[in-house]
Amino acid sequence: MGKFARSWALMKASATILRQDKELMLFPLLAGLASLVVVATFAWPVYTLFAHHHADFEGQRQHVSPLFMLVSFLFYFVQYGVVIFFNVALASAALIRLDGGNPTLGDGIRTAMGKLPNIIGYALIAATVGMILRALQERLGFVGRIVAGLLGLGWTVATFLVVPVLAAQDVGPVDAVKRSTSLLKQTWGENLIGNAGIGVAGGILTFCLIFVSGVLFFAAAATKSIALMVAVGVVAVIALIALSLFQTAMHGVYSAALYRYADQGDPGQGFDRALLESAFRQKN
Repeated sequence: MGKFARSWALMKASATILRQDKELMLFPLLAGLASLVVVATFAWPVYTLFAHHHADFEGQRQHVSPLFMLVSFLFYFVQYGVVIFFNVALASAALIRLDGGNPTLGDGIRTAMGKLPNIIGYALIAATVGMILRALQERLGFVGRIVAGLLGLGWTVATFLVVPVLAAQDVGPVDAVKRSTSLLKQTWGENLIGNAGIGVAGGILTFCLIFVSGVLFFAAAATKSIALMVAVGVVAVIALIALSLFQTAMHGVYSAALYRYADQGDPGQGFDRALLESAFRQKN
């Protein structure tokens, strides 16, 4: 129960910080827009090669086009690189706030730019892991999906603090993974509980928002007003996007606070240190 209380305290404080620094939600917004550009860039070649790959697979069972694998890997790499870049920018801005500063969008971007070689290196590692897990799913069928799911979950948990490590320390991608894994021994409970809590809370809020939007949409439809129906739909989409950005940014703030406490014994400004005093083993 102590871990639940500490995780809840971390989540509440992270949400409070995010409400105070709403500009932090710009980082996941920029990540989303950049990801759309990446998807649009790769859409046609990936679709063409995917269709060809399935034709070959059905005909020969074992053949996978090397070109398809290369383009798929490049897509994974670029997509991971974009997301990790903006996540590092978000984490660095969150760490500035936790240190008592007043971060700006530019502060986060500049820090991420300074870490670009390490971000690229970690994106290569993440893309390689992603390709391996995908290969397991395709080649081993149902069993492969289970194995890949378990391995993917383990990888996600072990590397949860890689982003704040990259933001706070001048280390390479391999050392960042090692550091995140070592911190997992101290933070695994808060890591799992906090992420699950943020996900569940976001899911409940999303469901409620969709339900309310549906009721309002049918009410608008009953009036036969096209303008009102469109207005309800637009507001609902904007609200869902805002909620998604808030949830994603909260994950970033939470991971930064979790890293700071595990590394320094203090989660930073805005957190109740007394409540979290016994959360982790202190750094030697």
